[in-house]
Amino acid sequence: MSQPDFTVEISQNEYLPEGGDDINAIVTVTSPTSEDGGRPAAAADSGSAEIVIIDCSGSMRSPQTKIAEARAATAAAVDVIRDGVAFAVIAGTDQAQPVFPHDGSLAVADAQTRQSAKQAVAGLLPRGGTAIGQWLRLAHSMFTRHPASLRHAILLTDGRNEHETPEQLAEAISLCEGVFSCDCRGVGTDWEVAELRRISSALLGTVDIVPDPAGLAADFAAMMETAMGKQVADVSLRVWTPQHATIRFVKQVAPVVEDLTDRRAPSGPQAGDYPTGAWGSGESRDYHLRVRVVPAAIGQEMLAARVSLVATTPSGPEVLGQANVLARWTDDEALSTKINANVAHYTGQAELAQVIQEGLEARKAGDEDLATAKLGRAVALAEQSGNDDTAKLLAKVVDVVDAATGTVRLKKKVDDADEMALDTRSTKTVRTRK
Repeated sequence: MSQPDFTVEISQNEYLPEGGDDINAIVTVTSPTSEDGGRPAAAADSGSAEIVIIDCSGSMRSPQTKIAEARAATAAAVDVIRDGVAFAVIAGTDQAQPVFPHDGSLAVADAQTRQSAKQAVAGLLPRGGTAIGQWLRLAHSMFTRHPASLRHAILLTDGRNEHETPEQLAEAISLCEGVFSCDCRGVGTDWEVAELRRISSALLGTVDIVPDPAGLAADFAAMMETAMGKQVADVSLRVWTPQHATIRFVKQVAPVVEDLTDRRAPSGPQAGDYPTGAWGSGESRDYHLRVRVVPAAIGQEMLAARVSLVATTPSGPEVLGQANVLARWTDDEALSTKINANVAHYTGQAELAQVIQEGLEARKAGDEDLATAKLGRAVALAEQSGNDDTAKLLAKVVDVVDAATGTVRLKKKVDDADEMALDTRSTKTVRTRK
């Protein structure tokens, strides 16, 4: 069965000065909208699988509402799973245990299995430690024994990965790459942002903080609703370049910043594939591509790159959309020095994410001067780009004297949840103002 076409649009200044060799382009990819208003076709249900992974370590009993709300959130997510979708629930401690089904298989969602899953979850009690790599390995085993192509997990923890080594976690993450996507959530403030970001980044998911356990149910239901909207699995961004041209980087820049450069998989002569995961109806994402080319003479032009969206199908790779990145050399300074608005915007958004994380690290290390400089730069970038959500998060960590110039003072006392929210959401971007 043929996959629906995606639209691929290029935004760039294709003009280079004499000797110029760097081409920047923003690639906007949009998936098709399904005819029935965005709901996936019923035929896709048998190709979908969901696993909810719940931290049941001893720390989840403090406060007692934490495990209670985690159970309620899992039930809320299960309620959203559509009939026909395969699903399971895992309890995570210093080991990983299938909660439903008990045999480590995946159940097919219907009214009866959803009710049985919720009854099993209601009996979860906190005990033991935290070994997230074990949780991921069990999910990997369960997913790979099922033929579903759209595989997604939700992972919740309230603490650090203290019962296995960083190397063991890294091995588990590597095992799961390309097998399933994973949205990670940390409840409370005793977990490690960098740890969950490693997982979500590698597994093409999201990471966020839920400061109050009471917010878990709504968040879990929303994540599962999004997962139910996915229609096309295993889509890659394929970039071909001519001889003597090289890829400087490929980054997703909207809705979040994610550097894909090192995740290139060769896909033919002078071509490589970058993973983008699964797509829902009418979903749109932006990518920043930078290519270095061999300079040509004034007046000449060349194809600097061809960008394609490629889906993995039973019959082989299928191209869903395609567009070209061009390079033209000119002696017209007005043409060659003009910076494309989208390229400038997303360059600033990528810097915004970086300086927030660097500023928070400096603050933790006690380097107030560096923290002030970095977070001040972040305030200025958020103001320039209209990233109001990030600006509000920054205002909980610094006192803003002048947003336009990035003049700020570090707050003497900052709530841990506010600092972690700024960190986890630092990579979220806004699109160019119209």
